[in-house]
Parts: sequence; structure tokens; C-alpha cells
Amino acid sequence: MKSGKALPHSKTWPCLQAHTSRLRFGMRRCSAALGAAVALRIVGPLSAFALIFGAIHHANAAEQSLGTKIKRSFASPTPVPRKQRKRSTKKPTPSPSPTASPKHKKTSPTPSPSPTPRKHKKKSPTPSPETPSPSRSPHPQKKGAPNVTLSPDEIAGYDSYPPKVRQILDAGLALTKENLGYTYGSSDPANGGMDCSGFIYYLLTENGFKDVPRDSSQQYVWVRKAGNFNAVLSRHEDSFEFDALKPGDLLFWSGTYNIDRDPPITHTMIYLGREKRTKKRVMIGSSDGRTYDGKQRWGVSVFDFKMPPPPNSGDAKISPVFVGYGRIPGLNGD
Repeated sequence: MKSGKALPHSKTWPCLQAHTSRLRFGMRRCSAALGAAVALRIVGPLSAFALIFGAIHHANAAEQSLGTKIKRSFASPTPVPRKQRKRSTKKPTPSPSPTASPKHKKTSPTPSPSPTPRKHKKKSPTPSPETPSPSRSPHPQKKGAPNVTLSPDEIAGYDSYPPKVRQILDAGLALTKENLGYTYGSSDPANGGMDCSGFIYYLLTENGFKDVPRDSSQQYVWVRKAGNFNAVLSRHEDSFEFDALKPGDLLFWSGTYNIDRDPPITHTMIYLGREKRTKKRVMIGSSDGRTYDGKQRWGVSVFDFKMPPPPNSGDAKISPVFVGYGRIPGLNGD
């Protein structure tokens, strides 16, 4: 057969095939070695990078956990336990309340006048020096049942009274119609009221009697000096000691309030007689709480004349006691 190239020699072909196979095997080994080398070159840095990255990640995680713990410790600090003090068994002494201001204004050395229950006009008759001061009044102003008055027709045997006695009692009954209160230290109805001895002083002075003492103690002395006084020791109204009692007589008590007097007479009134309706003894004057018909009255009024109950205390100064009665000096001839 004819061709452009000569066929290899039959003997040389096997050798060529063996050489080719060796060459291929060598190339394979070379490529394998080259691949391994390349793999080592690639894998080595990757392994190192992985190790380094793992170490860095682990360090960052540890740093983050440490930072978190630090933040938490600052965010909510653990409170330090306080030591409890031992409570004292002693009771605390109360401290005095502080004053509003340590500085005080200088006060005037002039003492302020004592307050009176209400302002009164000066009475026209000048009282005696024994007149008690209204500032020392032991009788506070009170209100009770309305004042009471009686007409002469309501008093038993009034028409048979001596003319001078009727004159005095008529003037007294007229004052009970003026709604006058009890005003300690007053002896003038223009002041709106009078006390007990002020009523007697005004009534007798206005009806022509001279040298009438102002307070009840001196009025008692005035009657005693005239020899017209009847002492009463009994506490019973039907006692024989009242046999000489007549309308127009002055009545005296001690111990109606506490005051240092000699003699210790503290209350006075004037006897009216017996009421027709009740047959009871009645009197007229000014009082700070005596009764008429079972009701207390304060001021110029008609009152029941009855003996005070036994004292509840051993102190006679604060236990009312009826001392006695007597004729008005200068009224003996009537």
C-alpha cells in the first residue's frame, strides 16, 4: 500500500508504546505531585487563616462577655448592706416645741386693762369706795328664762302695806319690766343691768334714803348698826326665826361666790311678801341665776325666796347660806 508517511517499524512500535506509557505515568505522577503541592500551598494558608480567625473570634467573644459583665456591674450595682442601729429601750424625751421666732418685740410696760363683759355708761350716782371692780366679776354674763314681774294685785295683802313700803316696792316692780340684765359693778339701769347690791342702792337712793352703802357687805353692816337685824340659823322656811319678816325687809346671804370680805356677805335682795297664786314667799332684786317657778333667771326680776340646800363642801366661802333679814334704816316708823 502506498502512502505519504512510512509506517513505523514493527519492532520499534512496542518500544514506543512502552515509552509513551511511561511518559504518561510520569506526567500523571508529576501532575499529582503538582496538585498536591498546589493543594498544600492553598490549604496551608487557609488552615492558618482558619486558626487565626477562630482565635480572633474566640478572643472577641471573650472580650464581649467581659464587657457585658462590666456594663451589668455598673448598670445595677449591688447595694451595700447597712448596719442596723440598735434601738434604744429608753423612751425618747419629747422636745419642747420651737418658738415661732427667737426674736421678740419689746412689749410696753403698761399693763392692759382687764376686759369687761360689755361697755357701760358711767352711772349718775357715785358709788362708795367699797364698790367692787367689774373686772373682778365672778359672774359671767348668762341668758336664762325671761325676767318675771308681778302686779300688786298678785301679792297677798299688798294694799295693807305701809305707804313708804309700797312706794319702794312699786319702784322695784317697775324695774322688772325693763328687761334689765345682771351687770356686776353696775348700780344704774342706764347701763342695761345692775348687780344685787346695785339694785338695792339705786332703789333706796331714788326713793329718798341717804347714806346707803354700795355693796352688800356694807349694807348688812348698815342694817346691823341700826339694830333692825334678825339672824337666821335654821334651814327651814317655816322656822320661828321668820316670824318677824315683813315686806320691804332686806335679805342677806353669804357664800354665793368666793370673795374676801369682812363681813362675808355676798348677796342681798328685798322681800315682797307671799304670792296669791302659789302662797310662796317671793322677793325682788337682781340675780345671776336664782329661780322663779322652777326656772333660772338672770337680771332684775321677781324670784322665789327659799332657803339654800346644805353645802356640798366644807368650804363655807363657796356654799350659799342665808344669814338673816332686817328693816331698812329710817323705815321703822312706818
